[in-house]
Amino acid sequence: MPEPSSTPIPAPSSWSMDLRGTTAPALVEIRRWASRALTQVDDTYLGDVLLVATELVTNAYDHGDGPLQVRMSHTPNPCRVRLEVDDSCRDRPVLGTPSLERPGGRGMHIVAKLARTWGVLELPAGSKTVWAEVSCDSADAVPCAAVTGSGSPPVERE
Repeated sequence: MPEPSSTPIPAPSSWSMDLRGTTAPALVEIRRWASRALTQVDDTYLGDVLLVATELVTNAYDHGDGPLQVRMSHTPNPCRVRLEVDDSCRDRPVLGTPSLERPGGRGMHIVAKLARTWGVLELPAGSKTVWAEVSCDSADAVPCAAVTGSGSPPVERE
C-alpha cells in the first residue's frame, strides 16, 4: 500500500463573473479578467484559455439570450483551467460543418481543438452550462501555436 504523501495538494482557485444584461463588448473585459486571474498560467497556454473563453461566451451571445455567468477555475497540478458559461438556451452546441458561404460555425471547432475535454450540463428551467477544460502545462497540452495540420490533442466529451 503506498504511503500517503506529505505534500499537500493545492486546492483549485476559482472565479466567477456575472454577465446578465451584457453585450459582445464584454468579451474584452472577460479576457482581461481571466488574464489578471490566471497569473500562474504560462503565456504559451494563456492564449488558448482566452480563446476558448471567448468562443464559449460568443456562442451564448449568438445562439441564446446571452450568457448569464462565466466561471473559471485553475488547478496547478496538473495545470488545468476549467471554463464554464451558463446561458438560458436549451439548444446544445454542435460541431457543424463550417462553410465559406456563411459566417460563423467555427467556434465549437476551436473549442474542440484547444480543450482537453468539453461538454454540456443541462440545468433546471431550460438553461445549460457549456464547459471546457484546457491543459496549461506540457504534460498533456499542445498549445495552439504548436498545432499544425491534424496534430490536435484528444477531445473527450461528457
